[in-house]
Amino acid sequence: MTKASITPADTIEFEPEFVASLKELFEEKIVFNKLLGLKITSVTAEQVTARIDMRNELIGHYAHNRIHGGVISAGLDAMGGLAVMAAIGARHMDESPTQRLHRFSKLGTIDLRVDYLRPGISEFFELRAEVMRLGSRVASTRMEFLGADGKLFSTGAGAYIVS
Repeated sequence: MTKASITPADTIEFEPEFVASLKELFEEKIVFNKLLGLKITSVTAEQVTARIDMRNELIGHYAHNRIHGGVISAGLDAMGGLAVMAAIGARHMDESPTQRLHRFSKLGTIDLRVDYLRPGISEFFELRAEVMRLGSRVASTRMEFLGADGKLFSTGAGAYIVS
């Protein structure tokens, strides 16, 4: 994915408390993400990544053992939201981690587009997302859903309300 310039992201390093709180929010408090098995692997100002391990509950086509399209779209949507949270967090580094976490209460999906490029058959999946534009009211994101071998299975684009 190409890097978008929101802030000088290469100079921003999140506090461990902020990253841990985002992980707890996404992996534990958002129960649907927990059901999906979404595990965050990296949070930076420019990109977020996560992993979903394949298991029987996620099968969409029993004969081919491929992941359900709804898991893909829900995972990409969650990652787009997480990328927006990271970008908002980076924009407000002058605030405490707790103050920045309170900024996410109004975040919501406005629009989501998913392109399914090939069948999702893999032992695990990597999800990536980045913010293309962070405005005062709306953020635009781009997401990817990849197999264990790095093959691109799906892409997504989302718009999120931020205020």
